[in-house]
Amino acid sequence: MSRLHDKTFLVTGASSGIGRALCIELVGRGAHVLGVTRRPSALPASIFPIEADLTQRSEIHNIFQQLGKIDGLINCAGVAYLSRIMDGNPADWEEMFRVNVMALSLCCQLSLKHFPNHGGRIVNVSSMSGHRVPPSGGFYSPTKFAVRAITDALRLELKEANLPIQVASVSPGFVDTPLLDGYFRGREETLAQTRSAMRMLQPIDVAHAILTILEAPDHVEVGDILLRSIDQR
Repeated sequence: MSRLHDKTFLVTGASSGIGRALCIELVGRGAHVLGVTRRPSALPASIFPIEADLTQRSEIHNIFQQLGKIDGLINCAGVAYLSRIMDGNPADWEEMFRVNVMALSLCCQLSLKHFPNHGGRIVNVSSMSGHRVPPSGGFYSPTKFAVRAITDALRLELKEANLPIQVASVSPGFVDTPLLDGYFRGREETLAQTRSAMRMLQPIDVAHAILTILEAPDHVEVGDILLRSIDQR
């Protein structure tokens, strides 16, 4: 029997990509899954839907006002646009910052009082772009550097408070999800060429990395898992 059997997990970005793949894997291991999404109709029937727009702070608070105990929070929701510092649209910057940084941070904060006394695990989905700035530059990478720092800061704070909640991150390279459609918006030909030239990671690959963290023994703390396609430099 899986270590995750009969445990409860809250997953943001649950209706597509990494979040959806993870939800399905968790249910397959006997877990109870609460899926946060703007499109509850897109969730499998086995996932309990929580409708919320993570760009709105009030809606994030509403998620946790109705929440009971959870054993884990997995922040999969994210937004990616190739929006440069030199000439990018500040509206794109703001949306990425709201979802990738502020919503993730607030979910982390508000989740803490919902963990049982013996603790649990928080996993933030970050990116290889949080470890190095890609040649294309842009505002997306700074938001993922922030996720990396937020994860480390929260880990230190939890230890100082002597709370048995572990926090980790997973940092994938290119993953073939709908997120790429936004990132390559206006450059669809480049995306098609990239897909042709590279065996990208699939959402299930990242889901398995997250499960490695969630299924680890209680005394094993994972900081970050970096993974990419063998074809990606």
